[in-house]
Amino acid sequence: MKQVVVINGGSDFRSYEEFISYIKSTPVDISEFLPQQVWRDRLPEELGDNYRIFIPEMPNRANAHFEEWKIWFEKMTQYLIDDVILIGHSLGALFLAKYLSENTFPHRIKATILISAPYDDEGLEPPLGDFAMDRPLDGLATQGGDIYLVHAEDDPIVPFAHAKKYLEQLPSAHLVDLKTGKHFIQPEFPELVELIKKIV
Repeated sequence: MKQVVVINGGSDFRSYEEFISYIKSTPVDISEFLPQQVWRDRLPEELGDNYRIFIPEMPNRANAHFEEWKIWFEKMTQYLIDDVILIGHSLGALFLAKYLSENTFPHRIKATILISAPYDDEGLEPPLGDFAMDRPLDGLATQGGDIYLVHAEDDPIVPFAHAKKYLEQLPSAHLVDLKTGKHFIQPEFPELVELIKKIV
């Protein structure tokens, strides 16, 4: 059984007041209030019975804090085995990059896939808060297995330049440069399914 872990995105703020200000001022459309299916929900079906997909619901995603996510993530690791594939999307990708740079993961990682990963606050709203990295990515490079950076050139939330910043620190990483895809909030993500099967 091959294991795949998906850490979803979220938002982080420097203070509770900043969070309240953001949700008051952020415009929304009707899609925010309707049921939505995104690609991660389809992974079990698209990858098949030989894969076990973990998609932990991370704490307080609307106002996320790194320490809370770290505690919850570590509760899950007891159920993982060697050669796991870790996937992070948006803030979830930054979480994996920061976590693996600061902590020793208890299992061998086959690959780490960072999708639309923010690197720093440049061009971001809201800013990264306590998810911001304060050390080099050596730990990620050492224990992250094969590292893939998946980013769309038309991403309106995390500029494509962030992927290039990761590459500067991770020269052996593989850049999956997609011309379109925006921030990968869509029902299907065939490029990711193909990549996972290729890795395995």
